[in-house]
Amino acid sequence: MVNTKALDIVMEFIKRINTGNAGALRELMTEDHVFQDALGKRFVGRDKMTEGWKQYFKLVAGYRIRADEFFETDQTFAIFGSASGMCALNGNAGPENFWEVPAAWRAVVRGNLIAEWHVYADNQPLRKLMGDPAP
Repeated sequence: MVNTKALDIVMEFIKRINTGNAGALRELMTEDHVFQDALGKRFVGRDKMTEGWKQYFKLVAGYRIRADEFFETDQTFAIFGSASGMCALNGNAGPENFWEVPAAWRAVVRGNLIAEWHVYADNQPLRKLMGDPAP
């Protein structure tokens, strides 16, 4: 049985990510919100993550999540789809800096808020646009 209320919260979080509005995301994060990036680095706290999202939206213009599939256990969701955007390093967010990768996310809902957001994606295309020489 799907927890439609919790799924609605996850969908709203994704919608707010896709608008690029860190303040709107803040409203859906718990005070002790945990974000884990694709390399396993964890960031804890709503204030820290609001700033983190602001910086990320500056670096990656038009960042978008496309969610194709959802799997749910209680208040935890696995989301599968893709992530895309344009690297805006040095203010140049032209189409030559566009990237898109398959991606997955893990979301934990507590009450009416997102308590955890984990990203699983190969971020090498973005790192390459940023000048990382690694293959």
